[in-house]
Amino acid sequence: MTSAWGNIVLVVTSALLLHMALTDLREYKIRNDLILALAGLFVLYAVLTSHWFVLRWDLAFAALMSVVLLAVYLLNWMGGGDVKILMVAFLWTGLSGALPFAVLLALFSILHSSAAKFGWVNSQVTDRGRRRIPFAPSVAGALIGTFMLRALPIGIVS
Repeated sequence: MTSAWGNIVLVVTSALLLHMALTDLREYKIRNDLILALAGLFVLYAVLTSHWFVLRWDLAFAALMSVVLLAVYLLNWMGGGDVKILMVAFLWTGLSGALPFAVLLALFSILHSSAAKFGWVNSQVTDRGRRRIPFAPSVAGALIGTFMLRALPIGIVS
């Protein structure tokens, strides 16, 4: 159950995610201080909502996903900023929100890449002719969507 203070933290976190998404859209960069703020907000949220009872499983899940993401980064399939924001996003989602987050992330990524393909949003073309789009907007949309699913009274995500 989310407390009123927990809801305030979610609103602040959502605003931070939107700021990160807009910055990534403009600059193709995700600043480390914003990643640290996002992680700090998670700790605050966990304390305010008594989330620490399942925290060890969420930390283990985030650690596992971080190893996978580092491998993806080492293969040059994803940028460092994208890996950082996803690491913290998986901390926020935990095990209970991983599936809805993954589905929303896929939907937002498809929408964003399609919009870039049609020229509706900016993108960059690499030396090899591949299209490069910022990933933070998709992550932010998926994480905010996961927050909203948690707020539904039917309890889609605990």
